[in-house]
Amino acid sequence: MLQWTCKKFEALTPYELYACLRLRSEVFVVEQTCVFLDMDNHDQQCHHLMGMQGNQLVAYTRLVPPGIIYTEASIGRVVSSPLVRGSGAGRQLMQGSIEKVYELFGKGVIKIGAQLYLKKFYESFGFVQTGDMYLEDGIEHIYMLKAATA
Repeated sequence: MLQWTCKKFEALTPYELYACLRLRSEVFVVEQTCVFLDMDNHDQQCHHLMGMQGNQLVAYTRLVPPGIIYTEASIGRVVSSPLVRGSGAGRQLMQGSIEKVYELFGKGVIKIGAQLYLKKFYESFGFVQTGDMYLEDGIEHIYMLKAATA
């Protein structure tokens, strides 16, 4: 069972921030062998949803307010540790992220830049592809939108 916490950037402890950046680097840079600058100066304006297993961060997303990256609110840097893959942690993470975006920013449209191979995963949450595939840091991505809810 994961314990979930969501904090604005300035409320993160140094240990939480380190854990977030370490997990992102572990998966996005090392596992996916993608050399890119993960710290893009958007973290400071976002909320950070963290799923802990004991004292270890194993699931994380960055919840981006509307107008920061896209006109719409966004969920980004979606990552789960190899330690919890196949356990349903990724589904919990996305469901919790959607709920938290609605709570924080209202029930408007959510836009994501998704890795293409995860298209069906995101479709299961109501996201729909918009536009063609594009390369981001050498990885195939697509834009997806989740319609506003009442």
